[in-house]
Amino acid sequence: MDTLATAKTRYATKAYDTEKKIPKEQFEKLLEILRFSPSSVNIQPWHFLVAESDEAKQRIASGLTGKYIYNAAKVLNSSHTIIFCTRTDITPEYLEQLLQQDDVSGRFKDETAKQGQQDTRSGYVEFYRNELKNLSAWMENQTYLALGQLLFAAGLESIDATPMEGFDRDTINKEFGLTEKGLKASVIVALGYRSDSDFNAKLPKSRLADDVVFTRL
Repeated sequence: MDTLATAKTRYATKAYDTEKKIPKEQFEKLLEILRFSPSSVNIQPWHFLVAESDEAKQRIASGLTGKYIYNAAKVLNSSHTIIFCTRTDITPEYLEQLLQQDDVSGRFKDETAKQGQQDTRSGYVEFYRNELKNLSAWMENQTYLALGQLLFAAGLESIDATPMEGFDRDTINKEFGLTEKGLKASVIVALGYRSDSDFNAKLPKSRLADDVVFTRL
């Protein structure tokens, strides 16, 4: 699909067809696109929990009760659902893991280049940790870059998607032992194919006008 047409036609799906499943090869393609998401200094502060089975989706739905119950059906009826998690800290060990992966991937022409990458990346982490004092927000911003990449890729693949921030984070973090793993749940995305009963599919897009959102310098 054309990129502009995708931007104009993709939307937050409100109801899924339980009989339609994303083909395995196509879903694996989405995961690979997600893995290649951009992030500041390639910090990649994310982890993704992928649910396909009814049992796994029921576990996610445990955090969609009470005031969040309106989101439960989206997860339960989806083809797949992904929990986007963000790291709660950037440790020296994780920085070393990133550096070694860069090395294995062939990104350094010599040790000077490798040291430069290490200094730059750790410098950004310490800047956000100690000067701006919002390391957690900076990391979560990167996770949302990955969210945007997935939503657009899904649209290009003619797959429907629903990003959801309406869930009980404490319940999800506990259900999947995220705190102990140095992670926290940031956003949930349901994926699949819209139901004929999805009212949002028939509504026109609404966006602010060009002259409101752009200042042409």
